Amino acid sequence: MSGTTRALDMKPASTLGKALRYGGTFLAVGVGLVSYRYIAKVGPVPPNVLGNRFFAPWIVVHAAAASTALILGTIQLSSGVRQRWPALHRASGLVYVAGCIVGGASALVLSAGLTTGPVATAGFGALGVLWLHATLQGLRTARARDFARHRAWMIRSYALTFAAVTLRIYLPVSQIIGIDFDFAYQCIAWLCWVPNLVIAEACLRRGARPRADPRNEASFRGQE
Repeated sequence: MSGTTRALDMKPASTLGKALRYGGTFLAVGVGLVSYRYIAKVGPVPPNVLGNRFFAPWIVVHAAAASTALILGTIQLSSGVRQRWPALHRASGLVYVAGCIVGGASALVLSAGLTTGPVATAGFGALGVLWLHATLQGLRTARARDFARHRAWMIRSYALTFAAVTLRIYLPVSQIIGIDFDFAYQCIAWLCWVPNLVIAEACLRRGARPRADPRNEASFRGQE
């Protein structure tokens, strides 16, 4: 079995691993729920977001889709859900994919409307393209019953989805330490997702997980 296959079904063995998993889930759900405020038009809108040339209606489309994907991704990566509730895994997976596709497409539109310069536009545009690619590859491999590669692609997809969280960590930190906003935003347009993807790739290539649980395979093959 390849390192990629082994790297997909390990349950975190260490206290640190569990803390990171639960902390990431908490942040993802929190950011996702808070971002729904764009749909309800509640709360202040950051000036750089409001100044986007394509703010309306694309910010609402993006917030609805990307926030849903961010929250559902925490379910998709749970081996417990795959084992105990395979139907839920498949149904939420389809919604996750739809959220990523709409979120990625709307991200491309919004990146073209940025007023913080071409570096930020390129950073968020690249994120949108890679997010769409990883998610569609995950869907393609699932339909082909190539479950090892499916999980690998969906891990990459969620690493990119999680940029919504890292973006919201880096931005306030950059302002607290006094970095010029426009310069910080151009850097964070890349930093919010490149390290995420590098970490995901490192975990997949390290192959630190044990053999895949056959019950997981059965949960996917139940679609047939």
